[in-house]
Amino acid sequence: MFSLTGLPLRVIAVVLAVGAFAATMWLWPRLAGAGWRAWLGRLSAFLGTQLAVLAALGLVANAYFGFYSTWGDLLGTGGGPGMVVDHQPAGKALSVTGQQKVYSSQGSAPDRSGSIEQVRIQGESTGLIGSPAYVYLPPQYFQPGYAHARFPMMLVLSGYPGSAEKLISLLEYPASTLKAIQAGQMPPTVLLMMRPTVDSNRDTECMDIPGGPQVETFFTKDVPQAMASRYRVLDRADARAAVGDSTGGYCALKFALRKPDSYRSAISLSGYYSTSNDPTTGDLFGGKPALKRENDLLWRLKNLPPEPVSLLLATSLDEKNYPATQKMIAAFRAPTQLSTITLDTGGHNFRTWTREIPPALEWLGKRLAPPQQPGGAGPGAGPTTAPPVPGAS
Repeated sequence: MFSLTGLPLRVIAVVLAVGAFAATMWLWPRLAGAGWRAWLGRLSAFLGTQLAVLAALGLVANAYFGFYSTWGDLLGTGGGPGMVVDHQPAGKALSVTGQQKVYSSQGSAPDRSGSIEQVRIQGESTGLIGSPAYVYLPPQYFQPGYAHARFPMMLVLSGYPGSAEKLISLLEYPASTLKAIQAGQMPPTVLLMMRPTVDSNRDTECMDIPGGPQVETFFTKDVPQAMASRYRVLDRADARAAVGDSTGGYCALKFALRKPDSYRSAISLSGYYSTSNDPTTGDLFGGKPALKRENDLLWRLKNLPPEPVSLLLATSLDEKNYPATQKMIAAFRAPTQLSTITLDTGGHNFRTWTREIPPALEWLGKRLAPPQQPGGAGPGAGPTTAPPVPGAS
């Protein structure tokens, strides 16, 4: 069978599309008439040409953007969960952590399955207003034993243009987090799910743009402050992680490497490691080459003092970011910790990321600080009367 991303299949599809168009033009005068056979002929020619052209365009776009790498990825029939590999500086692997499937029954009560609230965050220092976002509060947030406990927080970012709703409906972050908590793979954690876009629909690449929106400051300063004041979350870097796919993955890594006092762990699913100006971004750097370089994550690993952060990079052997990921592995130095998930086949799509999220959450669970009661006591040590749950704007 032809490879889904191979040149032969694209050539055949384009030839068939051109042939279908030419055949339609040649047959159209012969299909004139008012009878049902003429109507059926015209309809078949029209639909056949449209389908052939759409198939050719779809194959060309898929090969360029890497949405699906194999027929199994496209049909949803291939590939299991990913596996995490921890690396030493100079690229030596330390260990491999497998992923087990977790099954659980979820009740509708918040103290059994948690709760999702819609919010909108306004930055106190930047004045920026984030796009509509969602907060997932785990079941423990509502349980008497955790009544006064503060929880770790995970910022989850979509790609660009992306949709915060898809983080719930397609990538199933709340459901996967609940399974990981129930399996003891990660501590009870509050999720904040949102788009990386806060300035209209501009792709800011999560940067503090000279003379423009200060998006990095919004996510690394305003968002943690807003969450700590609104919800019972720990206001500490080791209790915060940033996670994202594509553009969101680049942002997550950048937050950890550039602002380790804000996020101590980061997970990138199919993320890239540098950015440039394009029609969706406008001028990101204000004509300053140094600013572009400082937002190049590979350059930072090679040239700046290493930060005490933990990074997880997810890729596939046939994905565009795979060569750059290998360079990231070779470049990092202690005390930075770097791990990877490498699938045999995948692509820039939701199915690939759903295979990577469960093992990524298990990896993160070993790095996030657990919930704490006032005075530093562990969960379960506080009063048994739960205060009202903070509301959402």
